[in-house]
Amino acid sequence: MADRDQEVQQVLDSIDALGTAETPAARAKRLTQLLDAMPEKQAKVREMRQQAVTEMRDEGMSLRAIAAELGISFGRVRDIIDGVTKRPPKKPAAEA
Repeated sequence: MADRDQEVQQVLDSIDALGTAETPAARAKRLTQLLDAMPEKQAKVREMRQQAVTEMRDEGMSLRAIAAELGISFGRVRDIIDGVTKRPPKKPAAEA
Protein backbone atom coordinates (compact mmCIF):
# COMPACT_ATOMS: atom_id res chain seq x y z
CA MET A 1 0.00 0.00 0.00
CA ALA A 2 1.69 3.17 -1.24
CA ASP A 3 -0.12 5.57 1.09
CA ARG A 4 0.68 3.69 4.29
CA ASP A 5 0.93 5.98 7.32
CA GLN A 6 4.48 6.51 8.58
CA GLU A 7 3.65 5.27 12.10
CA VAL A 8 2.06 2.11 10.71
CA GLN A 9 5.13 1.52 8.55
CA GLN A 10 7.40 1.93 11.58
CA VAL A 11 5.46 -0.75 13.46
CA LEU A 12 5.68 -3.09 10.47
CA ASP A 13 9.40 -2.40 10.09
CA SER A 14 9.90 -3.16 13.79
CA ILE A 15 8.16 -6.49 13.34
CA ASP A 16 10.39 -7.27 10.37
CA ALA A 17 13.45 -6.37 12.44
CA LEU A 18 12.57 -9.06 14.97
CA GLY A 19 13.49 -11.61 12.32
CA THR A 20 17.02 -10.26 11.95
CA ALA A 21 18.45 -11.32 15.30
CA GLU A 22 21.93 -12.78 15.07
CA THR A 23 21.06 -16.34 16.03
CA PRO A 24 18.09 -18.57 15.26
CA ALA A 25 17.43 -18.96 19.00
CA ALA A 26 17.33 -15.18 19.51
CA ARG A 27 15.01 -14.78 16.50
CA ALA A 28 12.73 -17.54 17.76
CA LYS A 29 12.61 -16.04 21.25
CA ARG A 30 11.76 -12.55 19.98
CA LEU A 31 9.14 -13.84 17.58
CA THR A 32 7.57 -16.03 20.26
CA GLN A 33 7.26 -13.00 22.53
CA LEU A 34 5.58 -11.09 19.71
CA LEU A 35 3.18 -13.91 18.89
CA ASP A 36 2.28 -14.30 22.56
CA ALA A 37 1.32 -10.61 22.73
CA MET A 38 -0.54 -10.45 19.40
CA PRO A 39 -4.02 -11.67 20.35
CA GLU A 40 -4.39 -9.01 23.04
CA LYS A 41 -2.94 -6.31 20.79
CA GLN A 42 -5.13 -7.32 17.85
CA ALA A 43 -8.21 -7.04 20.05
CA LYS A 44 -7.06 -3.60 21.23
CA VAL A 45 -6.46 -2.43 17.64
CA ARG A 46 -9.92 -3.64 16.60
CA GLU A 47 -11.46 -1.83 19.56
CA MET A 48 -9.63 1.41 18.71
CA ARG A 49 -10.72 1.13 15.05
CA GLN A 50 -14.33 0.51 16.07
CA GLN A 51 -14.23 3.57 18.31
CA ALA A 52 -12.77 5.75 15.53
CA VAL A 53 -15.35 4.61 12.97
CA THR A 54 -18.16 5.08 15.48
CA GLU A 55 -16.90 8.61 16.17
CA MET A 56 -16.98 9.34 12.43
CA ARG A 57 -20.60 8.19 12.31
CA ASP A 58 -21.49 10.15 15.44
CA GLU A 59 -19.98 13.27 13.87
CA GLY A 60 -22.55 12.95 11.08
CA MET A 61 -20.77 10.99 8.38
CA SER A 62 -22.86 8.43 6.54
CA LEU A 63 -21.67 4.85 6.42
CA ARG A 64 -21.09 5.25 2.67
CA ALA A 65 -18.97 8.37 3.26
CA ILE A 66 -16.96 6.53 5.92
CA ALA A 67 -16.46 3.63 3.51
CA ALA A 68 -15.20 6.00 0.81
CA GLU A 69 -12.88 7.78 3.26
CA LEU A 70 -11.39 4.52 4.53
CA GLY A 71 -11.34 2.72 1.18
CA ILE A 72 -13.47 -0.18 2.42
CA SER A 73 -16.96 -1.42 1.62
CA PHE A 74 -20.16 -0.12 3.15
CA GLY A 75 -20.79 -3.59 4.61
CA ARG A 76 -17.34 -3.64 6.21
CA VAL A 77 -18.01 -0.27 7.87
CA ARG A 78 -21.25 -1.66 9.27
CA ASP A 79 -19.41 -4.77 10.51
CA ILE A 80 -16.75 -2.65 12.22
CA ILE A 81 -19.34 -0.54 14.01
CA ASP A 82 -21.20 -3.70 15.05
CA GLY A 83 -17.98 -5.29 16.30
CA VAL A 84 -18.03 -8.10 13.74
CA THR A 85 -14.49 -9.25 13.05
CA LYS A 86 -15.20 -12.17 10.71
CA ARG A 87 -18.24 -13.08 8.75
CA PRO A 88 -19.40 -16.69 8.87
CA PRO A 89 -18.51 -18.60 5.69
CA LYS A 90 -21.19 -18.76 3.05
CA LYS A 91 -22.96 -22.08 2.79
CA PRO A 92 -22.61 -23.76 -0.59
CA ALA A 93 -25.72 -23.77 -2.72
CA ALA A 94 -27.70 -26.99 -2.50
CA GLU A 95 -27.12 -29.25 -5.46
CA ALA A 96 -30.15 -29.76 -7.65
